[in-house]
Amino acid sequence: MIHVKRFEFNYFSVNTYLLYDKTGEAVLIDCGCMNQREEEELKAFIDENKLTLKRLLCTHLHLDHVFGNAFITQTYGLEPEAHKADTELLPSAEEQAKAFGLSMKGKSGQVSHFITVGEAIHFGESSLISLHVPGHSPGSLVFYSEASNLAITGDTLFAGGIGRTDLWAGNQEILLAAIRNKLLTLPDSTIIYPGHGPESSIREEKLENPYI
Repeated sequence: MIHVKRFEFNYFSVNTYLLYDKTGEAVLIDCGCMNQREEEELKAFIDENKLTLKRLLCTHLHLDHVFGNAFITQTYGLEPEAHKADTELLPSAEEQAKAFGLSMKGKSGQVSHFITVGEAIHFGESSLISLHVPGHSPGSLVFYSEASNLAITGDTLFAGGIGRTDLWAGNQEILLAAIRNKLLTLPDSTIIYPGHGPESSIREEKLENPYI
């Protein structure tokens, strides 16, 4: 069974997720820590629970989700992994940051592996499957575990909302179609852990989400 630890980091209140199982192996998704206090909070949890980080995964490459990537590379020797489309069709994190009056110099890291659609991501006795759900960004991924009945949805599907599509290369029509075809077809009991805000379920979003 996968355990989920959520951290809320940076100016954008991004959810960073640490997934681990009884073996102590773990994956980190959307590392958003942007200052020393947030870095220490994340590292303390990893150390106190004697976890071994195996992968650094990105649901997408918008700046708020990658602030802490270089810290993870420097501390644990892991480089970020993402869908190729986001590396090709989005401005760099440094360029994105300029639009918000921020600096990303040296923070976002260098993507070392392109995650393919349907790729199995293994850690300990657990695994995740990557689902391509574009629209918020061209390469947006959802990480799904059927065994643990959960999906890390990034900025595709929120509790009561969907990802914004007015940013670089966003497309609402594509996003809505991907949500219907890739996420609403998951079991109703699937718990979703979005990139911002509280968790929800596929059942709840089918009933209550005004966008879908």
